[in-house]
Amino acid sequence: MKTTGPDTNGTVYLVGAGPGDPDLLTLRAARLLERAELVVHDGLVDRAVLEMVNPAAELISVAKSRARHTLPQDQINALLVRAARAGRSVVRLKGGDPFVFGRGGEEAEACRAAGLTVEVVPGISAANGAAAAAQIPLTHRDASSVVSFVAGQCKGLAEQDWAGLAGKGRTLVIYMGVKTAPQIAEKLMSDGLAPDMPLAVLENGARPTMRVLRGPLAALPDLVEREQVKSPALIVIGEVTAREDATIAAIAEYAA
Repeated sequence: MKTTGPDTNGTVYLVGAGPGDPDLLTLRAARLLERAELVVHDGLVDRAVLEMVNPAAELISVAKSRARHTLPQDQINALLVRAARAGRSVVRLKGGDPFVFGRGGEEAEACRAAGLTVEVVPGISAANGAAAAAQIPLTHRDASSVVSFVAGQCKGLAEQDWAGLAGKGRTLVIYMGVKTAPQIAEKLMSDGLAPDMPLAVLENGARPTMRVLRGPLAALPDLVEREQVKSPALIVIGEVTAREDATIAAIAEYAA
């Protein structure tokens, strides 16, 4: 979607970089990268995607981590507005989809408030891309008809109401949950989720270094610590994560 501002200004493109693999970029995203004048990118955007950027473009990293932000969000907003007002074509490149835990909504609001032209270019979300690469169906007629997405790294985690988001017939996808895995497991079990509920941790989804780690909910903290899981990583909780195991067991039983 595009909103229109004065012709003397440049345009701000909020572009989804997908889960990592450059082949999963949309054609629109790839074309914008090829002709961008300024690319403001997150730290989780894969290097292979950045290599597709116009060689003449300026690249600015605004990488965020749990302990450190290169630029606070309000300064990122100001950077986008300032560059576009100078007449530059600005690509704000974000991992996954810009409107799924990407703060794209905040940036779009800031640009519109400044009277700038904004276009949102959706990307394959981290959840969709990583789950597909791991061959984990987020929905399945025999296992799940509901999918929920939550952030596991935010203020007031313990006070958030996740009741009903996970359990039989449901899939819960947790973004940014590596550092808070112990609190997440405790929270879900205290809300009544069975300790043996299957889950998968998807590290570096849709990238050559991807790992798929499986286990029960109660073992999540030990799994993350033992395997030294690093971001980017998603936690998928639900019966859909055990479908591969069920298929293998069924094949083995049939063969016997």
